[in-house]
Amino acid sequence: MHLKDLDIIVTAPPAPGWGGRYWILVKVTTDTGIVGWGECYASSVGPDAMRAVIEDVFSRHMEGENPENIELMFRRVYSSGFTQRPDLTVMGAFSGLEIACWDILGKARNRPVYALLGGRMNERIRTYTYLYPLPHHDMDTFWTDPDAAAESALDCVERGYTAVKFDPAGPYTLRGGHMPAMSDISMSVAFCKAIREAVGDKADLLFGTHGQFNTGGAIRLGQALEPYSPLWYEEPTPPDNIEDMARVARNVRIPVATGERMTTKAEFGAVLRAGAAEILQPALGRAGGIWEMKKVAAMAECYNAQMAPHLYAGPVEWAANLHLATSIPNLLIAETIETDFHDALIRSSIRVENGFVRLSEAPGLGIDVDEDLARAHPYRGEGLHLEMREEPCDYQNGNNFQGGAPATSH
Repeated sequence: MHLKDLDIIVTAPPAPGWGGRYWILVKVTTDTGIVGWGECYASSVGPDAMRAVIEDVFSRHMEGENPENIELMFRRVYSSGFTQRPDLTVMGAFSGLEIACWDILGKARNRPVYALLGGRMNERIRTYTYLYPLPHHDMDTFWTDPDAAAESALDCVERGYTAVKFDPAGPYTLRGGHMPAMSDISMSVAFCKAIREAVGDKADLLFGTHGQFNTGGAIRLGQALEPYSPLWYEEPTPPDNIEDMARVARNVRIPVATGERMTTKAEFGAVLRAGAAEILQPALGRAGGIWEMKKVAAMAECYNAQMAPHLYAGPVEWAANLHLATSIPNLLIAETIETDFHDALIRSSIRVENGFVRLSEAPGLGIDVDEDLARAHPYRGEGLHLEMREEPCDYQNGNNFQGGAPATSH
C-alpha cells in the first residue's frame, strides 16, 4: 500500500463562523483505494498559497510512500531545504497529511487510531468550550459584557461542561507584547467575578489571552485574576519569548498554558525545559501531527505537565486531537466547538455528551466526512484564517476586540 492521490478542500464555516474563516481539509487516497482525511491548521499564508505548499510537501516527501512510514516522512519534511528546524507553514502542511495517514492505517487494520497509539487510556475525554453569545445576546457587545458571559457560562454548565474559556483582555496586535490598559484588567476581573459567581465550583475558568502582553503586563493581569483561581492563564506573552513566559509562570499563581502556535517537539521541549508552562495546548493540524504530539505528551510526563489539545478549526483536527487524548495518561482536557456545521461535516460521528466525548471503535479517525457539504461552502474571502490587528491598545476608550476572526452575520 502506498500514498497515491491528494485532494484539498478549503471550506468556510457559515455564520457566525466559530472556528475561523476557513478550514483546509486534505483527502489522501492510497493505491488500494483507502481514503484518509486530515486537516491543516496553518494560517500564516493564504489558502491558495497553502494549497501549493501542501501539494509540494506531498509530492516531494510522501507520494508513493507506505503510510506506515510516518517517522521517515516526518524527517524528510523536517529536514527539507537543509533546515531541520521548526517551520510553521511546512509543518502545518505535513500535519494534516500525517493525520490522513493515521486515518488510512486505522481503516486498513479496521482499528481506531488510538488503538495504534497504545490503546485506550481514557474511557472518556473531558472537554471545554469558549463562551459564545446565546440567542438573546447582542453579538457586538457580548465580548465586553460580564453578565452575558456569566449567562453563557451557566448555560454551558447546564449542558454538562466542567470548564469554560473566555478572553476579555483586549486586542492582539501585530505590535507585539503591550502593557494592558487598566480598563482591560478591570474588565478581566469583572468577567472572572461574574462567571465564578454564576457557576460556583461546578466549572473551571480558563482565562484565554493570545500572547498580547509584555512580561510586566502579563504579571499585573495574572495577579489580579488570582482570587478567582482560574485553571490556566493561556499564552500570556508571545509564544517565542519562552524565558519571559517562564518569568510570568514564576510570578503568577495560576498555571500557564501555551502551544496553539507552536510546532514540533523542538518548540514544546524548550517550553518544558524553561518551566514556562505546565499545560501544553498543541493544535495537531499545525504541531507536527499525531505521532509528533504523542512524543511531546511523553516528554511532558517527565516534567509533570499535562496536555490540553487546542481547537480553533474544523472537526477533522478535532478528531485527531481526541484520538491523541484517548491514548495519553497526562490528559487534562480537550477543546471543542459545537456548531451545526462542525457536526454536519462529520455526520455526527463524534458528539459531546454531557461535557465529555467517548470515542467509538470505528476504524481510523472514526469520522464520516460529508465531502459534498465541504465543497458546497468554498472560501471566497481574502482574510487569513485568523488575523491580528494593526491598531494599538486603546488606553482612553477601552477595547472591544472580538478575536482574530470576528463573528459574521451572513
